Amino acid sequence: MTAEIVAEAALTAGYTGRVRFSERVMAVIARVPRHEFVPAELREYAYLNRPLPIGWDKTISQPYIVALMTDMLNPAPGDVVLEIGAGAGYQAAVLAELVKRVYTVELIEPLAESARRRLRRLGYANTEVRAANGYYGWPEHAPYDKIIVTAAAELVPTPLIAQLKHGGRMIVPTGVADRQSLTLVTKDAAGVISLRDLLPVRFSELDEPGVVGGAA
Repeated sequence: MTAEIVAEAALTAGYTGRVRFSERVMAVIARVPRHEFVPAELREYAYLNRPLPIGWDKTISQPYIVALMTDMLNPAPGDVVLEIGAGAGYQAAVLAELVKRVYTVELIEPLAESARRRLRRLGYANTEVRAANGYYGWPEHAPYDKIIVTAAAELVPTPLIAQLKHGGRMIVPTGVADRQSLTLVTKDAAGVISLRDLLPVRFSELDEPGVVGGAA
């Protein structure tokens, strides 16, 4: 799996600007037990470089995408990170090995509860899972050093921009169905926001304000 990620990183460097991902990120990708985050009947496929279904019409992301999004955050050991779209908890587990604290939000309550139990069972004590609409973030613990969003919004959600620290980074898929792009958002020391589109992607859609549904 890691060899495929390395190869794909080199192939997409023209989009992302990164020929390879950091050794810290790749070491964690190799270490986190992805088979623990997929249904039992799919465990034999857990280490393929592809997304896999986890129920409720949601998937665990392709390992390359997890590695890319994690690496683009430039995670530091002292960071407090907000994740939108906990899903099975795999991305949160990866981040938990790289940063101080991970707060993760999942709209679908059964997914949130299973992610909570799984992360606790695997020893990721520096994670906290909340069942809620991720569009609004998790303001009680803001501001965050980094924010990662694993569902697509047409535009970067305003509440998430507000919850990002000055000097922080956010990675989020943006756009409409079939025309999404992975977007890097940075907020400088003065609070000025900059956006950079990285590469075309396809994610589930983030629930917009007032909409009840699923995002993971």
